[in-house]
Formats: sequence, structure tokens, C-alpha cells
Amino acid sequence: MNIRLYRPFFFLVIFVFLVGCKSKQLDKEIIIDSKPNIIFILADDLGYGDVGFNGQTKIKTPNIDQLAANGMVFTNHYSGSPVCGPSRAVLMTGKHTGHCTVRGNPKWTASGTPVDLESNDVTVAEELKRAGYTTGIIGKWGLAENLSDGIPNKQGFDYFYGFNQHAPAHHYYPESIFENEKEFKLEGNDPQNKKGQHIQYLMTEKATNFINKNYKKPFFLYLAYTIPHFELTILEKEKEQYTNLGWPKRKMVPGHYRHDEDGHTTYAAMVSTMDRHIGDLMKQLKELGIAENTLVVFTSDNGHEYDDLKNEFFNSNGDFKGHKRDLYEGGIRMPFVAYWPNKIKAGAKTNHIAAFWDFLPTACELAGIKPSSKVDGISYVPTLLGNNKKQEKHDYLYWEFNESAGPIQAVRKDNWKAVKFKNKPVEIYDLSVDIGEKNNLAEKYPEKSEELLYWINNSRTEHPEFPLKKKASSKE
Repeated sequence: MNIRLYRPFFFLVIFVFLVGCKSKQLDKEIIIDSKPNIIFILADDLGYGDVGFNGQTKIKTPNIDQLAANGMVFTNHYSGSPVCGPSRAVLMTGKHTGHCTVRGNPKWTASGTPVDLESNDVTVAEELKRAGYTTGIIGKWGLAENLSDGIPNKQGFDYFYGFNQHAPAHHYYPESIFENEKEFKLEGNDPQNKKGQHIQYLMTEKATNFINKNYKKPFFLYLAYTIPHFELTILEKEKEQYTNLGWPKRKMVPGHYRHDEDGHTTYAAMVSTMDRHIGDLMKQLKELGIAENTLVVFTSDNGHEYDDLKNEFFNSNGDFKGHKRDLYEGGIRMPFVAYWPNKIKAGAKTNHIAAFWDFLPTACELAGIKPSSKVDGISYVPTLLGNNKKQEKHDYLYWEFNESAGPIQAVRKDNWKAVKFKNKPVEIYDLSVDIGEKNNLAEKYPEKSEELLYWINNSRTEHPEFPLKKKASSKE
């Protein structure tokens, strides 16, 4: 045989074989590198220390802890605000409370009229729709008190099931609920006597349905649970695992919030119920074969309220000072875990300093687009994927808050934290050695105090409804 005659044919065969292998490899890469589904799960008033992966020993959170074990825990992740409404506005728009439209809860405005998201606000849902995502929110929206331009279906969401306003979201047996732009009666529900269908179960059912309907194409699901916000109530069967542990009873007095009688068992059972539902959703992703192309984020909107200093039982703060409505760490540093199989290294932990306003640019980068409007956030995709050398860092983080104890402003810059109450000297803390913010170093380091004060005084735009002035008290 004349090998030379067949040599061109031989190389042609090898070439075709290699090209075929490369095509399969490219196909595989396309599948892996396609736009991921994004599920952002937000608890309501859950403290940093209320989950097992942050040291909780009494409340069982095995499914959330499993996400942490198989994903990445952020130890320096902050909410947008120490209360619900502005925190969610920051999350949705990528702008901190010095720049975003909603800077306080509904009644805490100069005029007393609630402020909602406006038509010119660009939300993460609107951004992701540009990239071909189907978008849905289930749960507490809280940015459309006036039921106008702020409603989710006018802010980029294809599907909405939940609460537009704050007050109805205070009850777990609400009389009605919105599905898209229509309000539906929940037959048999009685919020005063806690009868009917508990909204936690309905939310999880709707989340399951949304995923089943949309999993074949990229989707974004914002699952904003109301657990464990007051009121404290859950089905009796959920409390059984906590009823015979010898815990002291904390008697809850019903009022606006129709609490169950024993606070400790109810609070723990509420958190564990949410945890179980999150576990069910993770099983669903695996069964549908989309777990490896889905980023799941779990966090909380602000610090805890239940486990206060007079009735501390769960150590919801961990080592932090303050809680809901505080700009100390306990009010704004949140439990945070990101889970994405084969993309995020299992068991990873990062001290990268991030905040709610980083989510919008992060989602945009994952979707292959850039934010269409100016934001304060920085994408943390490099951190998620282990490319720490490429991770951009914040010069500083800024918050402002103006309810009964306010106005309060705060800045974090590297390991330094400043808290400034109106008409009072600035407080500064070195978080690297004083995570509990016990030792005010303002007098010891006057130059650092001046540096942090500069950012406090130069990080906001004026908003007529949210001036930094003392306000009267409100029931919200």
C-alpha cells in the first residue's frame, strides 16, 4: 500500500474527528455558559444569627445550611436599609438609600403620603427582560402603596402573586391577595381569627408553579417570603418539633398582630417551615434538571425584631449590636448564601464587602448585559466564580434612615464603620477588632472620623419626601 497516497485522506479523517469533538465540547460549553436562571429568596426580619450556618443552635435550618455547605457564604453582606420598604427598593434598583426613590416605609415621608417606585425607576426585572428572561415575584413587594406605577407588572415583572402594600402583608391569613394586577379574595380567610389558608404555603405553591411553567427558558424568580415578620403564627403541626424541649414560654399578646400564644416555639417553627419549603424548591430544580444552571441566593431584608434585648433567647444577632431599625451591624448585616452547583465552589466563604445594591449589576453580568441606568452597585460575579483578582471593590457603603430614632446615617469603608445620629458627634468603630461596635474610636482617631464624615455628608441627593429631619412617630 502506498501510504503517501492515503496521507491526505488520513489527515482529513483526523481533522473531521477533531472538529466533531470540538463541536461537542462547544455544545457542552454553550449549555454550561448559557444564561443562568436566578432565584433570589428573601426572608423578612430574619436575623444574621437565625440560621445554622451562622451559629444558630435552637432553630433548625437544615436546607438553608445545606445551601451554605454546597455554596458560598458572604460574611460581609448588607441589606439596603434596616427596614423593609427602602431595603427592597435598593435591591430592585441598584441604588442605595442616598439615591433611590423609596427611602423609608410608607408613613415616614414629609407629607405623610407613601412614596412608591416610579415609572422612570429601572428594576432588575426590567433589565433581565432585556436579556430574554421571564420574570416573576411571589410574596411581599411593598413598593406600590398607591397601586399605581409602582406595581410589579409595571416594573418589569411578567408575573406577580402577593402583597403590593405593607399592611396586608402583616397577616398570614389575609382576606385577599394580588395576582398580577387583579386582587382576589381568599375564600374562608379570616386574619383576625387566623383561619383559612396560611399565605406561606400559598407562596411556595405559586413559586413551584412558576418554575414548572418557565424552566425551559431563562427565568428570574424573586421569592419574597414574609416569614418571620410579625405576626407570629404558623400551623400547629409545624410547632411539634419544638414543643417538648423545655424552652421557657414567651407569652405573646395579640393586637394588630394576631400572634400565637407562645413566641419561642412559633418563631422557630416559622423559620423551619420556610427552610423546609426552600428544600422542596431545591429538589424541584434537581428533578427538572436545571439545578446546575440556576443561581440561588438566600438572605434577609433587614435585622431581626423578635429576639430583643429584654427577651433574648435565640441570639438572633450573633455578635452584633442592634437589630431592625438600627444602622449598627445587627440592623443591616445579613445572612447571605449563594448556591450554584459546579460554578460556585462548595463550602466557600468570602469576606468581600457587598450590599443589596450590588444585586442588579450582578444579575446583569450573569445575563450578559450592562445596567441601562446609573447604579451604586458593583457586580460580585467574580467573587461567586472564584475570580477574586478581578473583583472590583466598593470605596465605601452608605445608608440613611429616618424613623423615630433618626435621622441616622452610616458608612462602612474597609474595616471602618461610622454611625451618625442627627445633632450628635459621629461614632466610629474598627470592625476588624470590634464587631460588636462597643468601642467608639472617634476621639482617638479624629482624622479617620473626618474622612468617614466626608462620605456621610456627600453621599446623597436631596429628596423632598425624605429630608434628614426629625420626624414624628408612626405605628409602622
